[in-house]
Amino acid sequence: MAGMSSRATHRVAVLLGGPSAEREVSLSSGRECAKALRVAGYQVIEVDAGPDLANVLADLKPDCVFNALHGRWGEDGCVQGLLEWLRIPYTHSGVLASALAMDKARAKEAYRVAGLPIVESVIVPKAEAMARHVMPAPYVVKPNNEGSSVGVYLVMEGANSPPRLSDEMPEMVMVEAYVPGREMTVAVMGDRALCVTEIITTGWYDYDAKYKEGGSRHVLPAELPPAVTEACLDYALRAHEALGCRGMSRTDFRWNEARGLEGLVLLETNTQPGMTPTSLAPEQAAHVGISFPELVAWMVEDASCNR
Repeated sequence: MAGMSSRATHRVAVLLGGPSAEREVSLSSGRECAKALRVAGYQVIEVDAGPDLANVLADLKPDCVFNALHGRWGEDGCVQGLLEWLRIPYTHSGVLASALAMDKARAKEAYRVAGLPIVESVIVPKAEAMARHVMPAPYVVKPNNEGSSVGVYLVMEGANSPPRLSDEMPEMVMVEAYVPGREMTVAVMGDRALCVTEIITTGWYDYDAKYKEGGSRHVLPAELPPAVTEACLDYALRAHEALGCRGMSRTDFRWNEARGLEGLVLLETNTQPGMTPTSLAPEQAAHVGISFPELVAWMVEDASCNR
């Protein structure tokens, strides 16, 4: 790691906010990261990303961009492409990995090629998903390119009709078989899977459960059979590599205990995990002895472009 004296001259622009449906989470993540980077000794400028972002960054001339944006435009390859054009090193994954991970259908294809266990799903027009049950219930309907459980509809067994989707849902949606069981997640830092966290909620692990205080309880390390723990760690690292991720990622799982190891399936990979006080990746880093300021400093030092 770079010394504190060299960090004092290193200017880091923290991108936060932005126009996506996850703006509020990004603002929270970005502010926490900016605070920690200042503790770590960096010069920090907070930038609320808007349509003039290219001009703002060209004027600021930062040494590095810490990308704390979430959702479309911020983690789907768009801002990464802009930063590549400006030749500014940035945190997290590059253009291709970011775009792949945000597109759930294409990410699943990468997982399948890598031999990872995935959940049955189809992409259908929104109108079709509202007109009929595309697959036997229970199933989930969600956007193909959003994160943080934005716009997720759970259709339970015995439902008389398909869901009425909001006007904000895209014209094409993913319909995915619902996998019962326990919710697990693993953060990957570089080439290291950190640990397994079990997420316990009173209901569906939705947007509020993820980001509101008391919305969920995190158990780490998760109390699992050793073979399941090892499989989660292995699958998370392989998913990170299959997508071509860089820096930190987080992969989510479901485990149906009744089916043993065969009941473990991979749901999705987040190339820019949340960095809020209730976020999972910082908790896992702390569990293995990496403080929050140390974590964000490592991410800055890992930053690059042209990947």
